[in-house]
Amino acid sequence: MEPQPSPWLPSDEPTSAWLRGDGPLSDVVVSSRVRLARNIAGHRFVNRASREERQEILDRCRSSLLHAGLSERIMWIELHESTPLERLMLVERHLISKQHARGKVNKSLGGSPTDEPRAVAVSIPDERLAVMVNEEDHLRIQVVRSGLSLQEAWIEIDQVDDKIESGLDYSYSSRWGYMTACATNLGTGVRMSVMLHLPALKLTGDIEKVKKAAADMCLAVRGFYGEGSEAIGDFYQISNQITLGKSESVLLHELAGEIIPQIVEYERIARRSLLAKRSTFIEDQVHRALGILSHARLLNGEESMQLLSQLRLGVVMGLIKTVDLPLVNHLTLLSQPGHVQKTSGKELDQDQRRLARAALMRARLAKP
Repeated sequence: MEPQPSPWLPSDEPTSAWLRGDGPLSDVVVSSRVRLARNIAGHRFVNRASREERQEILDRCRSSLLHAGLSERIMWIELHESTPLERLMLVERHLISKQHARGKVNKSLGGSPTDEPRAVAVSIPDERLAVMVNEEDHLRIQVVRSGLSLQEAWIEIDQVDDKIESGLDYSYSSRWGYMTACATNLGTGVRMSVMLHLPALKLTGDIEKVKKAAADMCLAVRGFYGEGSEAIGDFYQISNQITLGKSESVLLHELAGEIIPQIVEYERIARRSLLAKRSTFIEDQVHRALGILSHARLLNGEESMQLLSQLRLGVVMGLIKTVDLPLVNHLTLLSQPGHVQKTSGKELDQDQRRLARAALMRARLAKP
């Protein structure tokens, strides 16, 4: 396997496996992600390491990851050599975190966050595997799949983890488990999360009950881009907060076997209730969304996400037959600021993005 050149600007046409909408329970569960936090023995944590040590960590990881046989093709992107647009698109594709895009530097050591040595390795073209290097931990390994596929994602990431560990010595304690920069990741170092689309629960006013119940079970409820983000377009990311004292099998059983299926059923009940009791209202909502997306001349990001959420609801409920789920998922990504600019072929200001986003929607939703 030959590494691909860096820096890299992703295609404006999404190829991510999780966007296909073909996974289990994909009418509600957009994607499943399993993430592992790992650090290399003999090196200080990223927030304590000098720039020289971070560069050494980066060099070791590059050599190891590109020759570990993690995927048939691996793209290596050095973020400190990438443009802001490239980093933004990687965030929008959920391949790196916002923090990783910005860079994080120990202020006492000087330097600029944007030039801190950091990278991401991505399997292409499916983008199912991504390994962030020098984020909060030396390695943040993630596997993302369509629908409720936590079990499959766990099996895959466990194999990836073994391959990486064969070339890198992890920092591990017999008492505490995998050593991590943040105490909440101690132990297994695993975070399991699902991206849920819950528009009906929002419309019925029951979404706050779901969020409270999740918090009571020590689950984190976040927005479309995970930690520190707000829920836009009725998309919510739910993940475990505890990694110490719970095995991977227990976490899998709790999330994939019990909690998420219950939330899916609550959403489906809310959808059926809306259709039975407020059919004209819900039909008007979804068809109005399709009409605006198909004909608007200006669309801002938040408005397009909300309209696409309503369109997605209409598609999965069978109220709209002319659009399929993969297209809606793709449009949700293509409507993001970085992808709008990539599609346009140039940097755009906010007003220009509104114009370009509307044109993109009209073109993609035009009837054959």
